[in-house]
Amino acid sequence: MHFRQFYLGCLAHASYLIGSGGEAAVVDPQRDVEIYLEEAREHGFEIKHVIETHLHADFVSGHHELAARTGARVYFGRRAPVKFDFVPVHDGTEIRFGQVTLQFLETPGHTPESVSVLVFDNEKNANVPDTVLTGDALFIGDVGRPDLLGAKMPAGVLAGMLYDSLHEKLLRLDDGVKVFPAHGAGSMCGRNISNERSSTIGHERRFNYALQPMTRDAFVEMMTTDLPEPPSYFARDAQINLEGPALLGELPEPKALSPAEVKSLQADGALVLDTRQSQQYGTGHVPASLNVSLCGQFATWAGSLVALETPIAIVAEDDDRVHEAQTRLARVGIENVVGYLDGGVLAWHDAGFPLATIEQISVDELHHRLADHSVDKVVDVRRAPEWAAGHIAEASHMPLNHLSEQVRQLRPEERVAVICAGGFRSSIGASILERHGFQHITNVVGGMSAWNNAKLAVSV
Repeated sequence: MHFRQFYLGCLAHASYLIGSGGEAAVVDPQRDVEIYLEEAREHGFEIKHVIETHLHADFVSGHHELAARTGARVYFGRRAPVKFDFVPVHDGTEIRFGQVTLQFLETPGHTPESVSVLVFDNEKNANVPDTVLTGDALFIGDVGRPDLLGAKMPAGVLAGMLYDSLHEKLLRLDDGVKVFPAHGAGSMCGRNISNERSSTIGHERRFNYALQPMTRDAFVEMMTTDLPEPPSYFARDAQINLEGPALLGELPEPKALSPAEVKSLQADGALVLDTRQSQQYGTGHVPASLNVSLCGQFATWAGSLVALETPIAIVAEDDDRVHEAQTRLARVGIENVVGYLDGGVLAWHDAGFPLATIEQISVDELHHRLADHSVDKVVDVRRAPEWAAGHIAEASHMPLNHLSEQVRQLRPEERVAVICAGGFRSSIGASILERHGFQHITNVVGGMSAWNNAKLAVSV
């Protein structure tokens, strides 16, 4: 049996290819599927099965793309309200190829149609599974959130279903069965996911907080209390996956745009999306552009902040980065990339158009400015649990996903320093403030991590 995990750090997403006897199955594929095709070619497999453990909300899946490229059948849990042809599976449904048997368990709770996949390596043991692919039912150190369906199904009902799935299905497996989930640390599909990318049933039984002995009612209360707000794009991505995404080959290639064309598009309502790192962006950028760097959780934050229908002109370091940005945007359903600034910000400057700048300061400099009152506001754009764990006493909490709504609490003439955990989100926040007309903005390099390392005072 050939088994490989593919991990996409930008979305904290894990997918899998299992092959034997010249045949392969892919589980929970990302939208751009060349990695699976290359792996199959390298090992002499034909991809015949594409399995989705559930309807994903945090990314656009590659099930439609992979099926179109290979002719593979697509499998979902029998409750999936999918609007295209698929193979519905239930408890005990099996797929056999080579020395592999894949057996399905219905494990609803994160979503009603969620399934887990037992992987039997028949050369080792045909009676005991080697591995279970748990989708978003069971993570390493956590379990799936039950609240992402919103009004479609109450979180309490799903949480009860999840308790049953865990205790009546997954925890009845042997302790030695390896656990491979669909997400890792940083995914918003859980709230305490470990950095580890695999585990065992025995380890999770012992150390996973959500699997400790408790009543069903206590579990439901725990799983429906103090949940972080899901990103705004989750609902639309789930709908795209339900209907079947467009094929990537059908998306137009980004057009090389002159500075004058970018300026005209921006005036007509297009978004200039600058994908460079914060230091480069701060040194000089197209005025009123949005900075979401490719070096971090680009797709998640672009998906949260950019409306699906907004035309986008990309600013990047080179053509390869333009292609990377388009692909990563497509992974969360953003497909309206009309072009890119040909020649980058240097071409903009050479065309005689002004460049905007955003000052980058250290935590020591921020500390000095607070002491001599040369900064009016510190805006902390982290999430609520991060803020609660410790923040600068003088700071105001304005989570990044709500900054555009809360910005009216500030005055555009104020001197504002923006801070997050490490500098990635604060640069996004600084660019949002600039788009709202703020003139005196600084980005705090290193964020609260650097502040804490410098042993500067925090409040809780």
